[in-house]
Amino acid sequence: MGQEPIFPVTVMFGASFRNQVGSAATRFVGANEGNVAVIFAIALVPILGFVGAAIDYARANAARSSMQSALDSTALMVSKDLSQGIITTSQISSKAQTYFNALYTNKDANSVSVSATYTASNGTTGSNIQVNGSGAVTTDFLKVAGFPTLNFNSSSTTTWGSVRMRVALALDNTGSMAEDGKMPAMQTAAKNLVDQLSALATTPGDVYISVIPFAKDVNVGASNFNQSWIDFTDWDNDPANDSKGTCSNPAKTTKSSCESSQKTWTADHSKWTGCVTDRDQNYDTMNTAPTSSVTRFPAEEYGLTFFGFTLGSYCKPGNSPYLQPIMPLSYDWTAIKTLIGNMEPTGNTNQGIGMAWAWQSLTQSAPLNAPAKDPNYTYKDAIILLSDGLNTQNRWYSNAAQIDARQKILCDNAKSAGITVYTVQVNTSFPPDPTSDVLQYCASGSQNFFVVTTASQTAAVFSSIGTSLSKLRIAR
Repeated sequence: MGQEPIFPVTVMFGASFRNQVGSAATRFVGANEGNVAVIFAIALVPILGFVGAAIDYARANAARSSMQSALDSTALMVSKDLSQGIITTSQISSKAQTYFNALYTNKDANSVSVSATYTASNGTTGSNIQVNGSGAVTTDFLKVAGFPTLNFNSSSTTTWGSVRMRVALALDNTGSMAEDGKMPAMQTAAKNLVDQLSALATTPGDVYISVIPFAKDVNVGASNFNQSWIDFTDWDNDPANDSKGTCSNPAKTTKSSCESSQKTWTADHSKWTGCVTDRDQNYDTMNTAPTSSVTRFPAEEYGLTFFGFTLGSYCKPGNSPYLQPIMPLSYDWTAIKTLIGNMEPTGNTNQGIGMAWAWQSLTQSAPLNAPAKDPNYTYKDAIILLSDGLNTQNRWYSNAAQIDARQKILCDNAKSAGITVYTVQVNTSFPPDPTSDVLQYCASGSQNFFVVTTASQTAAVFSSIGTSLSKLRIAR
C-alpha cells in the first residue's frame, strides 16, 4: 500500500478557503452595521462635552445656591443690627462682609465679592438693605470649549420700618407665682423683653406694648366707674356693696334696709375698686365692642377670703397684695417696666380673662381703643400668655376642664383674627405638673409654646420670643 496522493487534498482545501473569503468579502461590501461605530466615534467628543458642561454647571449652581442662602442670612442679621442700634449706617458694608465670610463656605467658588446698600425709609416705604454677591467657578470641561470660568451672582433684600408691631403681655399674677422665685423671674424677663422690642422702633409708634396682669379677674382701674362699657348689675346686687350708696331716707344706710323700707337706693359706683370679671357667654370668647348690656364688662368686688373672712378687694389701691391695673398699648417704656415691677402675686387662675383682655388691648374699639393703624404700614399683632398653673376659677366655673373649653374657643377666635399667640407654662413643681393642654392649644404652632421648669429659664424663653418677634418685624 502506498500513501494517498497529497494534491487532491490540497486542491480541496484551497477551494474551500477561497469560497469563505469571497463570501466574507461580499458580506462586508453589503454590510452597514459598521457605520454605527464610525458615527459613535464622531459623536463621542460632543457627548463628553455635554456631560462635562452639565458637571461644571451643577458646580456653579451649587455655589450660587449656597451664596443665596448666605446673602439671605447676612441681610437679615445686618438689618437687625442696624434697626436695634448695634451698628451705624457707615458700618453696614463691613458688617455684611463679616457675616457673609462666616456663612459662605463653598470651596468651588472663587473671585467672590459682596456689597451692601442701605436705603432709608421715606415715610411710605420702609428702610431696606440690599446685599449683592458675585463669584466664579473654574471649569474642568468647558475650558476646552473656551469657557475657563462660569460667573454667577445673587442678591437679597430685607425691609423693615414698613412693618409695625403690637404686643400684648398677659402675665399671670396669681398667688402661686409667689413660689420658687417665679414672680421676680417673670418680671425681669418681661422687662428685658420690653427693652428688646423697644430697640426695634425707629420712630414712635413702630412698636406698642400692652400689659395685662390677671388673676381670677383683671383690674381696669376704678377711675372708669362712669364708662358706658361697665355693667354694674351684679355689683349693685352684691351684699359686699350693701353700704356703697345713699338712700332717699337718710336714716337707712344700706341698700337692704333702704329697699325693705320701700325707699330708693342710689348706688355709688365711684366706690367700685376696678375689678371686672368675664363677660356673658359667648362674648367672653370674642372681642366684640361693648355696646349693649350683654356685651359690657361686669364690675365685681372680688375679695380674698380666708376661713370665712373677706380681706377686701385685691383691686383696691392700698390693699396688699394688689392686682395692678392693665395698661393699654403704649410706647412709654419706663411706665411699662414700672408696672411690671410693681406686680404682686394674688388670687386664683383664670387664663381666659388675661387672654381676652390682651386681645381687647389690640382692638380698635372700646374699652381700650388701640390706636388706629396707618394704611402705609403692615402690622403684626401678637399676644404672649404666661401662666404657672391650671385654670382654677372664672365667673361661672371652678373646674379646669370647663374653663379650658371656653379658653380654647377664645384662642381659636383670636388666631383666626390674625393674632400670633405665644404661650409659656411655668412648671417648677416637683414632681412637675402635666404639660398644659390649653396653653399648647392656644399657641400659634408648637414652636410658639414654651415650658419653663426653673424660674431662671424664664429670661431665655422671653428672649427667644423676642427674637421670633424681631423676625416678624424684619421681613424679607
